[in-house]
Amino acid sequence: VQLLGLDALSKQLVAWHSAAALGMQLYRLPAELLPVPAAELEIVARLWQRESLLLPIALYVDAHELDSAEKPEGQAPPLNRFLARGHGVFFLGSREIRPGLGPTLSAVEVEKPAPAEQAVAWHDALSGEAPDSPALLAGQFHLNLPTIQQIAQAATAELAEDEPVSHDQLWDACLTSTRPRMDLLAQRLDPRATWDDIVLPEETEQLLGQIADQVRQRNTVYDEWGFRQKMNRGLGISALFTGPSGTGKTMAAEVIANELRLNLYRIDLSQVVSKYIGETEKNLRQLFDAAEDGGAILFFDEADALFGKRSEVKDSHDRYANIEINYLLQRMEEYCGLAVLATNMKSALDQAFM
Repeated sequence: VQLLGLDALSKQLVAWHSAAALGMQLYRLPAELLPVPAAELEIVARLWQRESLLLPIALYVDAHELDSAEKPEGQAPPLNRFLARGHGVFFLGSREIRPGLGPTLSAVEVEKPAPAEQAVAWHDALSGEAPDSPALLAGQFHLNLPTIQQIAQAATAELAEDEPVSHDQLWDACLTSTRPRMDLLAQRLDPRATWDDIVLPEETEQLLGQIADQVRQRNTVYDEWGFRQKMNRGLGISALFTGPSGTGKTMAAEVIANELRLNLYRIDLSQVVSKYIGETEKNLRQLFDAAEDGGAILFFDEADALFGKRSEVKDSHDRYANIEINYLLQRMEEYCGLAVLATNMKSALDQAFM
């Protein structure tokens, strides 16, 4: 059974419950650990076949981070060869469906719970404590069931007997849980500026306030008012800050992050941009996937370096440069959080972003 989707923990949970329903113990094997040499892979396949005949066990093969394009010279990938040789019950966790794994298979799309389902999970995990928190947390953070249960258990375990759980504790725990993946891909800023610190024209300050309000109230519009049922894209919020250096573009992003109590991440171009074809898109995919949990504001400083104008195709370099811009346009539309672009060269941005 192929379990498809971006959330690895949700897929493992589905596999575990399915195996339990069959009376089986589930084991997990990262696909990267499968040996490439044919003789070694044959031994692993035979050992698993023997154990699966002797014991009620099933195997979850985690290919979530495995590049589907990776293939040893002159032979099928180890994953395909292992599953073709194997016997028993297999669950394969993958981002997208993988062909060539045998004639008998089914594919199931596994996604994180919807915001309404997350609110119910928060309510159950908190046993009715902090009654306002479930809706607020589900409206901002996009977490799976194991993470919600883990955060709730950790928050209640630290409290003294009969001490209620505070909403701020839960909010900070959600922020902390979303940081590890983002810290590898971007630089986290410590937002200290507040509305009292920034000096702007009244109209500009009102616009910043509207951005914060839109992020804060989006769950009401998308879910309670039913907008999400009409549209499945364009649910994110994008803002462009332009002006000369030193006018407060970064400070304005800090003010919004402080107001919303969210992590602010400045995109490190050295970590994202690569001279190798396809690597920039791969890095951007990891960045946006990590930010989908909802605890981060993405801040693209010097945005013209990434969001520059597409040019007329004269050679392969122009073609691949245009592909990067097209990919960014797609991901910006799919991204569900707040992305802030800052530049002092507004005219250098591609018109589609404008």
